[in-house]
Amino acid sequence: MPPNDEVPSQGPAASPGPAPARLRSTDIARLAGVSVSAVSLAFNARPGISDATRKRILDVAAELNWRPHRAARALKGANNDVVGIAIARPARTLGVEPFFGHVLSGLQSRLSNEGIATQLLIVEDTEAEIAVYRRWAAENRVDGLVLFDLAVDDVRPRLIADLRIPAVVLGGHGAPLPLTSVWADDHAAMTRILDYLAALGHRSIGHVSGIPSYQHTRRRLQAIADARGALDILSVATDCSDTQGASATRQLLQADPRCTAIIYDSDVMAAAGLGVATEMAVRVPGDVSIVSFDDSVLTHLPHPPITALTRDTYALGTLTATELLHVMAERPEPRAVQAPTPELAPRGSTAPPRA
Repeated sequence: MPPNDEVPSQGPAASPGPAPARLRSTDIARLAGVSVSAVSLAFNARPGISDATRKRILDVAAELNWRPHRAARALKGANNDVVGIAIARPARTLGVEPFFGHVLSGLQSRLSNEGIATQLLIVEDTEAEIAVYRRWAAENRVDGLVLFDLAVDDVRPRLIADLRIPAVVLGGHGAPLPLTSVWADDHAAMTRILDYLAALGHRSIGHVSGIPSYQHTRRRLQAIADARGALDILSVATDCSDTQGASATRQLLQADPRCTAIIYDSDVMAAAGLGVATEMAVRVPGDVSIVSFDDSVLTHLPHPPITALTRDTYALGTLTATELLHVMAERPEPRAVQAPTPELAPRGSTAPPRA
């Protein structure tokens, strides 16, 4: 017997024929020989109809180029084919940050294969970001979320879990969260840089860090703290902008004694730091070595090219999208998915310190 929501067809389904001026779900149901509720189940990928019936409905709709009206679907709690991203960072800073561009490209590429778009909002602060999530939930605007910049004692994962919006956090520490996370081991990555510089002979090292309240920054700072027994390391906090990166570089290069190597938490700041060193007539790598935590075209173009931790940030975006699609479809228990730890790519900006 067919499921309760189906109307048995009298023989084969009627031929769709020419499309009416304005098709409705009732028209698709009639032409496919099923009930209106079966059409809804087919388009929302919900159980209750057989695979054969689902295929017949979708085939009829495809032939007529019909999709459910978006506003009507939202009122019924149906999918919008949209993933939301709200980022609380200055738009000017994001505009020059290659990491976000590569990650978002990977995200959209994977989601596009499923016919899903992304809606991106740049907001002023976390309070405004939370207000966006509440509005999206109330209006059923998005089918899933991707969270960036997980902070220490971050309230967003618990809030979004309570709002029951499928979501994935990009970042974190690998410990359990209320949401699935995709993370890389920033502690191990920073340790790779420190071990490399120590092997070259550097003992006095500067560090231009990102925002200290972020989890990934905190883990990098912990790696630095763990190495302070063998190395003399001074960290200067910034907002990840080129302006503050340049200012921090000037501060470190004017210190007495001057450090022999500087680590930057982003390629934007590393490129800015190299410019400051050139302006101050400090030779790289003769007087100071420079290493970037992120790798992009910004580390390849300068002279000398900048030593950097390299990873496939586009693939990081596709991995995050794949996990989100799984969460949206299955609503599994949250888990932590570890991405590969970045590898160090030595280039011309690093060398042993002068005797």
